[in-house]
Amino acid sequence: MSESAISSKEAAPRLSSLFSRAYLFGTLMLGGGIMLHAVETYITATLMPSIVRDIGGLALFAWATTIYVAASVLGSTFVAVRPEKVTLNHCYRAGALLFGIGSLVCAIAPTMETVLAGRAIQGLGAGFLVALGYAFIRHVYPEPLWSTASTLYAAAWGIATFLGPTIGGIFAAGSAWREAFALLVPLSVLMAVSAPKLLPPGDGERVTTKTPFPQIVLLVAAVVVLSFASSVEAPALRGAFAAAAVLAVLAAITIERRAEGRLLPAGTISLFSPLARVYLIMLMLLVTVCSDIYIPYFLQVLHGVSPLVSGYLVALLALGWTAAAFASAGLTGRRANRVIVAGALMEALATALLAVTLARHNPASGLVLLAVATVFIFLMGFGIGMGWAHLVTHVLQLAPAGETDKASAAITTMQALGAAFGAALAGIIANSTGLASPGGVDGALTAARWLYALLALPAALAILLAIRLPAGKGAAAG
Repeated sequence: MSESAISSKEAAPRLSSLFSRAYLFGTLMLGGGIMLHAVETYITATLMPSIVRDIGGLALFAWATTIYVAASVLGSTFVAVRPEKVTLNHCYRAGALLFGIGSLVCAIAPTMETVLAGRAIQGLGAGFLVALGYAFIRHVYPEPLWSTASTLYAAAWGIATFLGPTIGGIFAAGSAWREAFALLVPLSVLMAVSAPKLLPPGDGERVTTKTPFPQIVLLVAAVVVLSFASSVEAPALRGAFAAAAVLAVLAAITIERRAEGRLLPAGTISLFSPLARVYLIMLMLLVTVCSDIYIPYFLQVLHGVSPLVSGYLVALLALGWTAAAFASAGLTGRRANRVIVAGALMEALATALLAVTLARHNPASGLVLLAVATVFIFLMGFGIGMGWAHLVTHVLQLAPAGETDKASAAITTMQALGAAFGAALAGIIANSTGLASPGGVDGALTAARWLYALLALPAALAILLAIRLPAGKGAAAG
């Protein structure tokens, strides 16, 4: 690596180092891949109420997120277990093309079921792109820049905060949600064409093992079954699906302990493993934050705001993530661990307080109540953003020798599982507490209260897991 970006291993890296001549193209490509995923996330969040009004499928509302992230588990896993001759660069091109195909399917979808099929293809491509962002960090940047490079994700999400709701809100207001999906197709093609020229091959560093098909199948099955639990009406059937999902996860863990082909790095299936605790913290924080999928719906139904405004307000969550990531990027060692704990606490409190602010009938869009709810939406994102880059750095530092690709891909697997389980749990809670029946304002009020009260709990659990994280490198700075 060039010495122009950072003068020494001990020098405090700056964000501007990522845009030096040595790293510029890698930074643009990694940021572009994440931005493609992030912009689409906010486009879809803003468009979903309009899609439901146009083609129906309110009971499948949460599936649009769940099936997307379930597919991304498959995509991210392939990055780690791909054949030896398939480089990271090849995966990047495939991910971008899959994302474009899925966007096209959504654009022409006549029913919600077709939209979900497109979302599954999009999710598979997104799993490639997001996993590659983490995997490529080790190939594009030296170790002193790993934590700083992780803020690249925050920067991408920050830009998406404005682009996604703007695109989605404009097209939703004009009942032209199909065109919004179509916009993503040429962007995907551009990323696929540019990858071979702007990224290193990325042969990777991995221990070749058998593909962990049983674990992958069981985890995806758990996500899908839990999604069925979120959409069925009979309480007994809903409980049976939820129990089946728990059993599938337990079976996957049992197989992972003894399998030759592992999904996670060696030694991860143990709470005594620091790496396992880092992954669990990521999972819990994302389960909580994914309660945001219903925020646009509640804002429109309970607070009378337009699709465009609701898109911008929910995007404040990502803006909070971005702001916190930049604010805490320079912390190391014990100070970094303390900010992870503080962030989890902030996320838990902000989510719980939405149960008494967002869950209020405010048809005149009263500014005081709306402003208070907006602050807590922002703080949900700020809390997870405070510690996310430091959690990523922990993973890269704790990864066993020869398993860095697998450890990097597992970050995306945790993200995908957290988002999938979060969306599915949100669907179960919302549909069990009145969202679809009786529906309307009364149903939305009850659903919102229960949703944000219960989904604050995973972030609270993350606090306990984060208290005893290893200090890592730079502990003396704490």
